[in-house]
Amino acid sequence: MSNRQLGTTSLSVSPICVGTSALGSFPAQYGYGVDTDTAVATIRTVFDGPFNFIDTSNEYGGGDSERRIGQAIREHGFVQQGVVIATKVDPLPGSNDFSGDRVRRSVEESLERLGLDKLPLVYLHDPEKITFEEGVAPGGPLEALIELRDQGIIQHLGVAGGPIDLELQYLATEAFDAVISHNRYTLVEQTAEPLLDDAQARGVAFINAAPFGGGMLVKGPKAVPTYCYAPVSQATLLRVGAMERLCADFGVPLAAAALQFSTRDERVTSTIVGMSEPRRIAQTVELLEFTIPDELWGALLPLARVGRNGIEEDVA
Repeated sequence: MSNRQLGTTSLSVSPICVGTSALGSFPAQYGYGVDTDTAVATIRTVFDGPFNFIDTSNEYGGGDSERRIGQAIREHGFVQQGVVIATKVDPLPGSNDFSGDRVRRSVEESLERLGLDKLPLVYLHDPEKITFEEGVAPGGPLEALIELRDQGIIQHLGVAGGPIDLELQYLATEAFDAVISHNRYTLVEQTAEPLLDDAQARGVAFINAAPFGGGMLVKGPKAVPTYCYAPVSQATLLRVGAMERLCADFGVPLAAAALQFSTRDERVTSTIVGMSEPRRIAQTVELLEFTIPDELWGALLPLARVGRNGIEEDVA
């Protein structure tokens, strides 16, 4: 498993990034809770495994994701050289306060929880909560992040959000080294294509989150008839069902095809996969290394490209 350069930075990251949203315990979204011992054990297993890239956020689990990662760091004794822990700045819980002061406080909270004195990579998280004009205004979040970077508290900046057009606007500021897109470059839809191309042209690392679309591309459309936790039309369910049958004919897990759809694309620097228990590390390695014949890709990709321009028309 070869690491990849994070854009034009000096950082080198694994093709899989360990997502830790569930480690903060968020049963309302994931349908299950994660206790502290399991969360800490998961991160300690990551430290001993092949993945050197960990993604968290100030808001995950009300800060518990960062706290649990910090506990794992303390129990391990240190963060190994080369491990990249990325976090995100968030408004005050329950508010849209994305002021520069809030951004600075968000970073302080993350440093305290993680037990670090500087952060390798910090994303402006879900900037769609405010307007672009507010995001880049004097005294706003981008200005604060740049100041923190110039002070050496943050090494590199990223932006992580949903709307593709908004992320393109932020990349045009040339302030960012990385961008996260979620649920928009999968076997179901590829609306992130313009962002992938723009990031590549700018030398910005593209980090692809949620390759399984919230579970449909792991368990299949009958077990999980939603995409990104929202209902979809019968057309989408039938399309993914056809993918599932094709994979079964070739003896390939649907999840392996979903994951490798992302990792096989040279424009994707790393793919975020949520991991909520220690065994998920080995399971993800197995999916990543599963042999998928070209014949199967030849049959799957036309089905995937049906959703190339989005699933909006399919959403129920």
